[in-house]
Amino acid sequence: MSAQVLEPILARAVAVIANADALLITAGAGMGVDSGLPDFRGPEGFWKAYPAIAKLGLSFSQMANPTWFETDPALAWAFYGHRLNLYRRTIPHEGFQLLLQAATQKTRGYFIFTSNVDGHFKKAGFAPDRIVECHGSIHHLQCAQNCCDSIWDAAGTDVTVDEASFRATGTLPRCKHCGKLARPNILMFGDPIWQSDRSHTQETHFNSWIRKLETGSRLAIVEIGAGSAVPTVRQTSEHIARLTGGTLIRINPREPEVPKGHLSLPVNAADGLKRIFRSTGRAG
Repeated sequence: MSAQVLEPILARAVAVIANADALLITAGAGMGVDSGLPDFRGPEGFWKAYPAIAKLGLSFSQMANPTWFETDPALAWAFYGHRLNLYRRTIPHEGFQLLLQAATQKTRGYFIFTSNVDGHFKKAGFAPDRIVECHGSIHHLQCAQNCCDSIWDAAGTDVTVDEASFRATGTLPRCKHCGKLARPNILMFGDPIWQSDRSHTQETHFNSWIRKLETGSRLAIVEIGAGSAVPTVRQTSEHIARLTGGTLIRINPREPEVPKGHLSLPVNAADGLKRIFRSTGRAG
């Protein structure tokens, strides 16, 4: 999209956010790519990030499956341990701070709804009780044998991964209740034992906030990097926009299409957020 076409859309986005008294931020995997996190879009992107898994010929959906914790725990924890270590050491990009500055100025508050499991919104300073992680979080664990419904913080849990063999080595994370293998509290593909209580509690708080906004609010919805392959975030953005009369601003270089009356910015996450919040200095 040319600058001539993009500038009026940016100006409208700035005005929508500036006039809003509440801000909903929804985000998919594209939000983390600009922080340096791998892009798992398609087998090629996934295999580029994990060449050892490419040799096995496994797709992301095949690898992100709870059965590996039964059949090959060292491989399962190599994959999730590598991601846990990566997410811990990666610094969220500047766009997170620009969003935080705008969100904390809104008189009717803000909320985050994300399918990302990296914990970067909390790491960037957003209040934990204003975040919904609809697919769970890699920073929390549960029993891989489903011995109980407990979910606990992964702080202090370290996983060593032999990069050459792509195997987790040493003692693997254990359930603090039964002593058997633990796993991340993440919703995987074909996952009947994911413990959803933590995410459901987050969603309860989110829904309560939304109900309070249905009358007399001016809600801006900023969606970043959410694709249609797993459409939870996109559908949530559009549903809340219809419910509240809010305006959706979709930042997505690959799938920027929006319902009529909403705004589309076909640019990357960090670039779009900088254009809206920093360059103009008027949003928020």
